Amino acid sequence: MLTKTISDVKVRDVMLPLDKIPCVVPDDIFKIALERMSARRLGIACVVDSEGVLKGVVTDGDVRRQLLKMQRPLASIFVNSVTEHAISKPTTIDGAANLEQALAIMHGSEISDLPVVDEAGKLIGMFHLHHAIREILNGGSDQ
Repeated sequence: MLTKTISDVKVRDVMLPLDKIPCVVPDDIFKIALERMSARRLGIACVVDSEGVLKGVVTDGDVRRQLLKMQRPLASIFVNSVTEHAISKPTTIDGAANLEQALAIMHGSEISDLPVVDEAGKLIGMFHLHHAIREILNGGSDQ
């Protein structure tokens, strides 16, 4: 039986750590972001600068929408800068927020991944809905 409520659990306690998140730098090509998303098996890649500050995100859904509206050969899209396809002001959350707050944001934005940033905007983790549920049910045993 769960003894904690969703208001008691903090995002930082159930987020994916940085080494599990697909990240690219602004100078990378779009293909690299897609490869890293596939390798990490997440539908999101974070664009971070040399200091680790989040500059944008690319999601599976964004890729689909871009492909449908672009009228260019697919190969030409792969070599674009990742920033051409990234959301430059992504929805984020602070690690001190609780699960209730995270779920409200995700529900309102219809997303299943929330980059977790510190007060300076530096990426510190990813609140991934499926991972968070698994962590809660397992009592945090797989970190």
